[in-house]
Amino acid sequence: MNVHIRPISPQDNAPLAALIRQIFREFGIDRPGTVYTDRDTDRLYEVFQHPKSAYWIAEEEGQIIGGCGIYPTEGLPEGCAELAKFYLLPQSRGRGIGRLLMEKSLSSARELGYKQIYLESFPELSGAVSMYRKAGFKDLPHSWGNSGHFACTIWMVKSLE
Repeated sequence: MNVHIRPISPQDNAPLAALIRQIFREFGIDRPGTVYTDRDTDRLYEVFQHPKSAYWIAEEEGQIIGGCGIYPTEGLPEGCAELAKFYLLPQSRGRGIGRLLMEKSLSSARELGYKQIYLESFPELSGAVSMYRKAGFKDLPHSWGNSGHFACTIWMVKSLE
């Protein structure tokens, strides 16, 4: 596997936004109240310049194949950040790349001092939801924080302690 994990850079904005929207169309979740229509999707480098955030790009043969980050979403409990914008192209799934991205992001969260990680997802992303559960994420009965992604229907949290 010749995959390189690196921090996000300014030139990643357009290809990463295109990748994310492609995945949302693939799963039929390209609707309002999601990352698909969020204006920040087109400026993820700038969004992840927040000092308590990190975003990692997976690249193979010079092509962006996925990404995952940690972000201090407004309204989350003290010591909690969101596992955010975690997407992987279809041809890259099932190869352990998603696990690498998630582990890199969770490691960043620990380094930044977070004690919990929250995420939002959809039933349509059942492969990802299964991976989250295997990684120790537990289901929540409702959303936390103010991500603005009101269409999500799965909410999960993981302790980092």
